[in-house]
Amino acid sequence: MKHLTIVVPEGDNNLSSIAGAYEIFTQANDYAKRTGGKALFRIELAGASEKVEFYNGLFTSRPQVNIAEIDRTDLIIIPSLNHDFEKTIRENQPLIAWIREQYKTGAEVASICTGVFMLAVSGLLDGRTCSTHWLAADVFRTRFPKVNLQVDKLITDENGIYTNGGAFSFLNLLIYLIEKYYGRETAIFCAKIFQIEMDRQSQSAFAIFSPQKMHGDEMVKKAQAYIESKLHEKISVEDMSSRFNIARRNFDRRFIKATGNTPIEYSQRVKVEWAKKALETTRKTVGEVMYDVGYSDVKAFREVFRKITGMSPITYRSKYNKEALA
Repeated sequence: MKHLTIVVPEGDNNLSSIAGAYEIFTQANDYAKRTGGKALFRIELAGASEKVEFYNGLFTSRPQVNIAEIDRTDLIIIPSLNHDFEKTIRENQPLIAWIREQYKTGAEVASICTGVFMLAVSGLLDGRTCSTHWLAADVFRTRFPKVNLQVDKLITDENGIYTNGGAFSFLNLLIYLIEKYYGRETAIFCAKIFQIEMDRQSQSAFAIFSPQKMHGDEMVKKAQAYIESKLHEKISVEDMSSRFNIARRNFDRRFIKATGNTPIEYSQRVKVEWAKKALETTRKTVGEVMYDVGYSDVKAFREVFRKITGMSPITYRSKYNKEALA
């Protein structure tokens, strides 16, 4: 039988992803036994202390085993962390070292939402791809420049390391892992029992674009402000680079380094974020919104909108604006 370790980090972190992982894998074990097979995993909660409190002591977890007692495990699940990442990292150095050593000896590791910060600190993500909650993306990129953050992705799977996007999308990661270990039939059963939509690939529809300004490049900050002030106009990158007296290639390079986007991508995201708000809160037609953000080609606007949100403008409006459907 394989061994699954759901770690309980020190600090007031996320209880739901710990309990959810335990419950769904327990259900998968039970289903495997009911259908003539055997339980695949022995599931244990493990930590570095005997008791961890959550939500200012409202709930308490008592890990079944100390990590020091586990010589080898097959799969580790890291839950979501609170937003004081640096404090959580400081408090969990022994756990981070233990995860790193377990991976080196053959364990696979799955991080839920902001649990990816612990994986990144361990060094296991250097040069690799990961995802996390879109709200933590800027902090993560600044803190871990060697990691290829793909925040639009709901799930990443690379060399036995799994990560996922934000909040309760961890349920999609768990179903993904159930299918990988137990098979499609068990994954479908668990998805139906817990009413989880299967095969989601992106968290783009839920993301709110927040411009990355936690950098020290003053020229790029001025360029960002310029783009944001020209929301209703079509912007030329050549004109912008001339405005700031810098060669186009160097302008692009500095902008990408500072923000994670090319100037064109940044402009598109600013415009689409404004368009999303308009589609959510007004009765404007898609055409009217399109013109408001400087587009005159319906096809071009639709393609950019779909690229960023994962759906068409009409579908987005019908999903988030009840008044527009009345």
